[in-house]
Amino acid sequence: MTKLRAIHWVGIVALWFAIGMLLSLEVYFNLRVSNPSVRFWEVAELQFYRAAFWAVLVPLVVLLRRAVPLQVGHWFGGVAFHLLMSLSLMAAYYLLRIFLVTLSMGEPLAEFWASARASFYGRNLIDMAFYWAVIGVAYALRVRESYQRESLRSAQLESKLIETELKALKHQLNPHFLFNTMNTISVLVREQRNDDAVRLIARLSALLRMSLDNTRVQTVTLRQELDFLTRYLEIQTARFGDKLKFRADIEPTALDAVIPNLILQPSVENAILHGIAQKTEPGIVEITGRVRSGRLELEVRDDGPGFEITADSAGDEGIGLTNTRVRLDRHYGKEYQMVVKSERGRGVTVSLVLPFQTNPPAHS
Repeated sequence: MTKLRAIHWVGIVALWFAIGMLLSLEVYFNLRVSNPSVRFWEVAELQFYRAAFWAVLVPLVVLLRRAVPLQVGHWFGGVAFHLLMSLSLMAAYYLLRIFLVTLSMGEPLAEFWASARASFYGRNLIDMAFYWAVIGVAYALRVRESYQRESLRSAQLESKLIETELKALKHQLNPHFLFNTMNTISVLVREQRNDDAVRLIARLSALLRMSLDNTRVQTVTLRQELDFLTRYLEIQTARFGDKLKFRADIEPTALDAVIPNLILQPSVENAILHGIAQKTEPGIVEITGRVRSGRLELEVRDDGPGFEITADSAGDEGIGLTNTRVRLDRHYGKEYQMVVKSERGRGVTVSLVLPFQTNPPAHS
């Protein structure tokens, strides 16, 4: 028996003990009015038997509820059935109690029905309340279970949606990158720069391996994201040569931050395609990361031609940055900031402010 199951059974026993105690106190103080000499445990014994009787009947009541739901017959049939069952169980318990008392006191069984009629009073109807209390608790547990099942299903659907979006993001952003890389390899081969071609193929293979390994991974550390981007930029450097420079300035603390997988890649790709590729002179892509007041601050900057941000262009971010914003909204809700800054001739800066989160340490 696991610890959790033991706690479960202790809780059930404690509940019915409390019910027996409440019944005992209620009957005891009522009897003291007419019989001050009555002893508590003489009263309590019978009431604890009563509580035990209903504790044993709980599985039967639950089974009856499942067999005949309250909604049967537009509620009339189900409610009528359970009213009859609660009355029958109350009567069965009452008559059994009178029968056992008659035997224990040595009274003739011929007096049984007379004693049963004389001893019945309104308090016996509380046994019907026990029946309906079990029905109510069973329905409440069923609703709770249904809610938890739906919550789990929603979480699984959300996870599948994010995974699908991540795959779609990769398929949207990668084809032209792969085409350009293969074209660069072809150029290197034609120029008989075989060592450079082999090196570029190895880098592309390593990048694709990382991409495949992380297909189902929704979050990574900033260190892993930076490793992926470094390999990506090494391949882009082979294409652009000295025209592309890359610099990363990440605080050591920030490297362990957990972020959505590939959340920086669209910004880096935009910086190259719409920034560096549009210049005639060399350009640089910079990534910075730091932790301030429990928040992770990330920036991707380039020194490309930039553009003027106006009221008309503020919402036109392109597919890469739009997907980034949608993914951040799904992952963090309102707990993030994403700002795109640009001036013509001064490049583009994409700034992200995210909750600083780290993976919990693994326990041996």
